[in-house]
Amino acid sequence: MRKRTKGEEPLFKALASVPARKSLGQYVYENLKKAIVKGQLPAGNRIVESRVASALGISRTPVREAIHKLEREGLLSQNPNGGFFVTGLSRSEIEETFGIRSVLESYAARLAALKHTEADLLPLEEKVREYEKALEKRDPEALARINTAFHDLLYGLSRSPRLIRMISGLRDQIFRYRQVILKIEDMAKASNQDHRLMLELIRRRDAEGVEKVVREHILRGQAVVLSTIETQDSEAGETPARPQTGGR
Repeated sequence: MRKRTKGEEPLFKALASVPARKSLGQYVYENLKKAIVKGQLPAGNRIVESRVASALGISRTPVREAIHKLEREGLLSQNPNGGFFVTGLSRSEIEETFGIRSVLESYAARLAALKHTEADLLPLEEKVREYEKALEKRDPEALARINTAFHDLLYGLSRSPRLIRMISGLRDQIFRYRQVILKIEDMAKASNQDHRLMLELIRRRDAEGVEKVVREHILRGQAVVLSTIETQDSEAGETPARPQTGGR
């Protein structure tokens, strides 16, 4: 058996073993996507079809199916020298995603302020408490997970299925960005303060106030992500993330 290189370890951990009662292509797709979105497979990490298939003991067809699906979604890009690599975050994509979010999510918060009941706010209050415990433990993975749950609950109060579906369509991209933001301690704390303010404004049924806070909250996150990406590009000589060379 070929020895794995250090650069390949995240890939094999993400895939683990194939369950007996699941489409192979869907299984590979779901697990690769999860690993990319959660940052377990960072930008530039190489994904080689033959090696994935060999590691799982399956044919290359379902692996190819999964990889091309992820390529269509913009999570993988083809390497001119062969294989694929995890796509980095580009400035234009960041600006587009955050711009759309600022419109959709601030409107959802506005509707939540108008349509909620007092009982609806209890789960949100619980998420704030959970988040604060994760802050004390300095657990960025938990912070991202709880933050996402808070926003999902809040936008659910809009009582607008179409709007919720539109926001959910950005879920994976949002989660990638959220992890970048919440790794910065000051931003993680500011996020908690914003959540408390959102709750208070919703409780007061201040639709305009919470709409403004959510928009500012999202655009502040955009500035942090852009700054982080620009710093990374500068350190790399102002070139986009390249495939890691491990495992060639």
